[in-house]
This record gives sequence, structure tokens and C-alpha cells, in this order.
Amino acid sequence: MKTGTFVVTEADAESAVLRDVSDGQIHTLGSNPDLSVGEAIEATLAAEPPMDVVWTVEEITRRFTVSVEEHDEPPTQQARELAADQPVGEITTRERAGTGEVHVLTVPEESTESAVADVRDDEATVERAARIGVERVEIRSEPGVVSVRYLP
Repeated sequence: MKTGTFVVTEADAESAVLRDVSDGQIHTLGSNPDLSVGEAIEATLAAEPPMDVVWTVEEITRRFTVSVEEHDEPPTQQARELAADQPVGEITTRERAGTGEVHVLTVPEESTESAVADVRDDEATVERAARIGVERVEIRSEPGVVSVRYLP
């Protein structure tokens, strides 16, 4: 048995593949209990005997989808202050009041748009949000600064 949070990386009518957001382990399901690619679940899995390489879902306690969106608004004042104190190429992580996190990245000004695209398209962004237990990721930027807000 394994209980955790998983992101569905592949799914068809017969099976699904899940990635554990805590340890990166891949779990292939012998059947698909109506899961879709990109969906996150908090669940308990059980390995199927005799070889224990295929898994079944014993219980799903939460299902959610993480949305990753770019916003036109600039980073918050706090994010800009954090960025001012760190060298280019660094990242600072802060917990949000309540639930979530804020990640502030400093990048070369000419690379801001590509850094935003990298964050938006990276599977790790969705996995991080699932691990934190939030359903929204908001990306804000201005030249040289990318703020990634993980929000409930």
C-alpha cells in the first residue's frame, strides 16, 4: 500500500500512469478508474500480486486539476523586493499567509519571456502545486523577475 499525491501522466480506457509528486516514483495502474491526464489525486494505491509491478487504486480522497496561468499584473511589491536582494539566476521561496508558496526567480532581462514559458510548460510546476495541495499557479513577470504564486 502507498498513500500519497499523484499526477496522472498518461491515461486511456484500460490503464493510467501516475507519478508520485513526493518521490517521483511511477505507478502503472492495471485499470483506469476514470482518470485524465493532468489530473492530481490524493489516493491510496495497492500493488497487484504476484509481481507487484502493476497497481490498483484502493481509495481516492481528493481529485483536483491544477491550472497554470500567466497574468498581466507585475510581481507584487514583496516579490520585487526579494528579487532586488538576489543575484541573477537565483530563486527564493516564501510561504504565503494561509496556504501556498511564492517563488521569485531573477533572470537576465532578455530571458524573462522564455523563463515564464519554461515555468508554464514544466510538468514540475504542476507536480509542485499538487505536492503543496493547491489548485492554481499564477505567473507574474517584469523584465528580470518572474514570480510564481502557488494559490489555493
